[in-house]
Amino acid sequence: MPRELIGAVVGALGIAGFLGLGLIVDRYPFAFDRRIMAGIRGTNPPAWLAYAARDVTALGGGVVLTTIVVVVVGFLLVQRLWLTALALALATLTGGWAVDLIKHVIVRARPDLIPHLVAASGYSFPSGHSANSAIVYLTLAALASQITRTRPTRMYLFAIAILLSGAVGISRVYLGVHWPSDVLAGWSFGTLWALGWWIATAKARAAIGGER
Repeated sequence: MPRELIGAVVGALGIAGFLGLGLIVDRYPFAFDRRIMAGIRGTNPPAWLAYAARDVTALGGGVVLTTIVVVVVGFLLVQRLWLTALALALATLTGGWAVDLIKHVIVRARPDLIPHLVAASGYSFPSGHSANSAIVYLTLAALASQITRTRPTRMYLFAIAILLSGAVGISRVYLGVHWPSDVLAGWSFGTLWALGWWIATAKARAAIGGER
């Protein structure tokens, strides 16, 4: 397993355990949720930052993520990387369904502590943008690590995946539509989902002796 993915998984497990404990002892939302959200925009936030946050948050939206997956899956099929293409399609599709299911189980309302800068509907936990961006970008990096030989390339892919997922999650808090713990949960879920598909795909590749 790539060292980059190991570190991400360890962090995700720690965050997931922390949030799970908070749910059990009924300390939800957490105190840090309110502190961060109350202070994130300050007293006089610049207008350009709101526009930037809206642009960044679109990178975790359904249209952008679906477009990326379709384009990459098409590229993999052209390259005759059948297993990787199938794994990516299934990972992202089922991951989105799982996030929606969790939202309807937890049924947490969206925060109303600060004004929302974008329209948002549905439940808050976990952050769908954060979870789905982590699912797509980290799964892309994880699966690419199995067909990429050089370590610098793998490190670059993981760095970009983490940067994009992180930026999307932060933008959701700044825009006022998610508590920080929603975003942490989304990141954790997406990371663990990517790990699961990395393991499953690696075993399938070993079983069939490659894919072309």
